[in-house]
Amino acid sequence: MVPCRTRGAPGTVEVEERIWMTGAFPQRRALTAALDLAVRAPSVYHRPPWRWRVDSRAVRLHLDPTCMHRDAVIGCGAAMHHLRISLAALGWSTIVDRFPTPADPTHLASLEPVPHRPTGSELALHGAISRRGGDDRFGSRPLPPGYLGLVSERAATLGATVHRPADAARDRLVAAIELAAHHHSIPTPSNRPGGLPRDIERTPAIENHHATTDSTELLILGTRTDDPRAHLDAGEALSAVLLTATNIGLDTRILTEPMAHEALRTEIRTHVLGRRDHPQAIIRIGRPTAVAALDCQGTSVTDPGTTAAPRGRYAPYAEPMARNGIPR
Repeated sequence: MVPCRTRGAPGTVEVEERIWMTGAFPQRRALTAALDLAVRAPSVYHRPPWRWRVDSRAVRLHLDPTCMHRDAVIGCGAAMHHLRISLAALGWSTIVDRFPTPADPTHLASLEPVPHRPTGSELALHGAISRRGGDDRFGSRPLPPGYLGLVSERAATLGATVHRPADAARDRLVAAIELAAHHHSIPTPSNRPGGLPRDIERTPAIENHHATTDSTELLILGTRTDDPRAHLDAGEALSAVLLTATNIGLDTRILTEPMAHEALRTEIRTHVLGRRDHPQAIIRIGRPTAVAALDCQGTSVTDPGTTAAPRGRYAPYAEPMARNGIPR
């Protein structure tokens, strides 16, 4: 095995050189391109929690042993889904073996590439990886009908459920978000409940932004259990939801602060989800300020009164935190 850093890809990538001698594995250029896109997945950590190891049989995803937390496993799951979509678009499906080494809890998955003809959906999600992110603001147009069913279906195929709280449940969720934002403004010890060091909570990479309109909605991604397998599934489902939203012309922001406090996670599970699921991520979703994109009916839409701006590359580990003010 030799170290091989892909262009722009943080994290360790170890590659067995002899794999390039066989046609049964993606060539170096294809694998590098796929890993470049995989690391655009969201993560709360300043450094990536994932480690890639490539041999003649599989791409193996490992968790950084210094990041043995729920959030890190979710980030790894999102990166794995990004990688699977990227490889699929390049002509390689993946057979995934999750947690293949019981004696090694850091070995999250092995992905065996097999030749594949990409589907239209895979190509669309692949394109969404580079377009996701951009303007911090949301537009004023209401969300398109049918979006919730689509993102829910994508999440369900990966083992997670999308919840859209309404009425009193939404009020409880908003209160938890605002309380988490207040807690964030107060210095806390590094060994606080939730496991993330104070400096990570102060400047996480996943987006936290002020709400500016009342046309957005809050979604909760939940799983039936709260173990590492569920966290990995949640990460894959989170990636699928974010990319699907981007593909139909919607913007998303992940609100990290409530999930960093175990007491608030319990509050959300009990009073918002009715103990049906364990909350793993909170997503704010709405129209972007300006895009020419397709809504759920395939109609081109642009938010009126705004100026179109290019959708830039999402840069993990670089976005500042802001307080989570959510409209009631």
